Order: sequence, then C-alpha cells, then structure tokens
Amino acid sequence: MGRTYIVEETVGQYLSSINLQEKPFVSGLLIGQSSSQKDYVILATRTPPKEEQNDNVKQPRAKLDNLDEEWATEHASQVSRMLPGGLVVLGIFIITTLELADDFQNALRRLIFSMEKSMSRKRLWNVTEDEVSERVTLHICSSTKKISCRTYDVQDPKSSARPADWKYQSRVSASWLSLDCTVHVNIHIPLSATSVSYTLEKNTKSGLTRWAKQIENGVYLINGQVKGNDCDLLEGQLLNSDHRSTATVQICSGSVNLRGNVKCRAYIHSNRPKVKDAVQAVKRDILNTVADRCEILFEDLLLNEIPEKKNYELPQRVFVPLPGSTVMLCDYKFGDESAEEIRDHFSEMLDHEIQIEDLEIAEEVNTACMTSSVNSEASLTNTSEEQPEQPKKTIGVKIQQNIGVIAALAVAVLAAGISFHYFSD
Repeated sequence: MGRTYIVEETVGQYLSSINLQEKPFVSGLLIGQSSSQKDYVILATRTPPKEEQNDNVKQPRAKLDNLDEEWATEHASQVSRMLPGGLVVLGIFIITTLELADDFQNALRRLIFSMEKSMSRKRLWNVTEDEVSERVTLHICSSTKKISCRTYDVQDPKSSARPADWKYQSRVSASWLSLDCTVHVNIHIPLSATSVSYTLEKNTKSGLTRWAKQIENGVYLINGQVKGNDCDLLEGQLLNSDHRSTATVQICSGSVNLRGNVKCRAYIHSNRPKVKDAVQAVKRDILNTVADRCEILFEDLLLNEIPEKKNYELPQRVFVPLPGSTVMLCDYKFGDESAEEIRDHFSEMLDHEIQIEDLEIAEEVNTACMTSSVNSEASLTNTSEEQPEQPKKTIGVKIQQNIGVIAALAVAVLAAGISFHYFSD
C-alpha cells in the first residue's frame, strides 16, 4: 500500500489554472509536511522560467529529458529557505501535453533525487531512521486531466516508483499548531593556527556544524519539565533529567562570533502531534534559520564583491501568511532592501501574489550579526569528542495554550506559543 497525500483544495485549483502556453511542459514544487501516517500538501509553486526560455516559449518538440535539472534544483533550494520548521519540499509536479505523457518518468526520478541531494547538502541536521524518506512526483496530462502520483525513497538510490493516493480536502492546514520562539544565539567559533587562514565562510560552516550537535542533543523543557518523546504535545508523563555540559580551554589564533536574537517559527499538523514532532520542528527551524542567514550573507558578499571586514549584519526574517491557513512562509532581507523587493521575491519564488501590508518583519535591523577577529586568546569549547556521552544543552520551552471551542462543530482549536532561549557555553 502506497502513501496517502492529503492535498489542500487550493493546490488543485492552482494546478488546474496553469496554462502551458504552447510549452511542452511546466514543472514545479509541492510543499507540505510528512507524518508517519500520511503527508499533507498545502502549497504548489511552479519553477520560474529562465529569461532565455521566456524569449522562446514555442518549443513543441522539446523533450522532458531536456528538463533543466540545475535550474529546477536551484529553485527547490531557494524555496526551502522560505519554509519554517515542519514544512519541507515534499516533491515535484509536472504538467505535460498528451504527446509527452509517456516520456516523463526517468526525468522526474533524476530530478527528485537531484533536489534532495542539493537540499540535504546544506542541512545542519540529519534525517532520523524512523523519518519518512519518500518524495512524491505528480504528473498531470493537460489534455485528459489524468493524474499519476508516484513516490520514491530518496534514501535508496535504487528505489523504484510506488503508486500513491492523491486526495483533495478543504482547509487542510487551517487548524495547524503554530510554534513561535525567539532564540538568543551566542555562538563562539575559535580558530586554530591552521584554520585562521581559511575563508570566513569555511570557518563559519565548520563552527555551525559543531553548534548544531548541541542543539540536536539539547534537553528541551516544556513548561519547565522534560516530557517523553511519544507523549501528546500538551499532555503526558514527565521525565527527570540531569545532564551536564563540559568545556576545556583551547588556545586559538582568532574567532568568529554569531550573536543576536532570531525569530523562529514551526508548524505541526493538528492530528494528535507528539512532543518529538514539535521539538524536531523547532530544532530544525533554529538550525535552518541561522545557517540560511549565514549562507545569504556569503552569497551577498560574493555577488556584490564586498571586501572582507570585521563586522557583518545578518539578514532579518520576514513572514507572510498563506491564504486560508494558519501557516506563514518566510524570507530574509538586509536593512537596505525595500518591502517591494521582498514582495517581488516572494512572487517570483512561490508564484503567488502578496500584499506589502501582509509582510511581517519579525526582527529589528542589526538584531543578529557576525564578527571575526584574529588574535591569540583562550577560548571555551565543548569537548564532546572526548566524552563517552554527548554533553546535553538544556533549553527551556514554554507553551501557552488557548483553546476555543466551536460549539456547532464541537471542534477544539489549539494555538500554542513557545518561548525559547539558547545560551552557548
């Protein structure tokens, strides 16, 4: 039995509205959330055409084997930055003419694996053993409207296609739980005599990898207590925990420091989510938003040929609502970027029009920054490599619950807020 995809009705309306305009095909991304039982698709967005493709739209004899994997993969990487915790690129869709209906499976398989490889390369976190690793490919024939839905296990290079169910439903994410937190980040990355000669980007990424282990292995306190992973998010048995983090003095020749308060946000489906689901979603949003800001900064330095200096401003996080849903997507902006530029980037990447007044700038300018220095100093660093057990970092989580009951339907609607603080050793 294959997986079941519960799909927001507006996704079906969006796919039906796509006009091939004499092109042989249009492809794009499917965005949503996986769970052990089923997957939820809440958004579809077509991959924007390259400029040269816009200049020559009439390509009636083009083959799907000519699908630009590099361009589509880059789109997936860009969109993945715009997804808060809990949301992922679940797969791809492709709409073709009748003549090409039997000429797509190999191209889709290559593309789905290429996308997953590209996105996983930039992650600071690892996929767990019990996590869903199937990704979906949806093919729609523009002439017959026939739908073919298949999945591939992207953790298995030899995986073959499996059939899957594609079911439309209204208001799929209307009552999802929103998990909000502000994280105080103070990451100190010591540079040895050897690493001090490396690029700022390489040293930063190396330091973030070590920091990510602390976040992954941290102890998460919910309302001041540790809950079992398999407990319901707002119920369950409390566990005792007493972990300690160790540190040693290391002589270094310089350092890179990331400091500031960053806004994090994650979403969880409302079908009896577990504590581990919420903690994982928040963890990954913390890791993603810090790593993405650094990557955007380095791209900006390279693109604008900015000379190296000691202090850098990390971009702010901006949220925008998804119509008909509690979910908000995100983007990043530097202090000198206008709201119009952010709106246009949202529209280009997600193929959905938004209003400037809907933009929620979550942080103040210069909230987060990066500094670098080269000198001789002693630095405190975790020595987890020398410990038989990975040291645990304790992180406090506070959930505030407001439950409203809709009497006519007897449905409880849950809104949860998380207050989060992280302090480095």
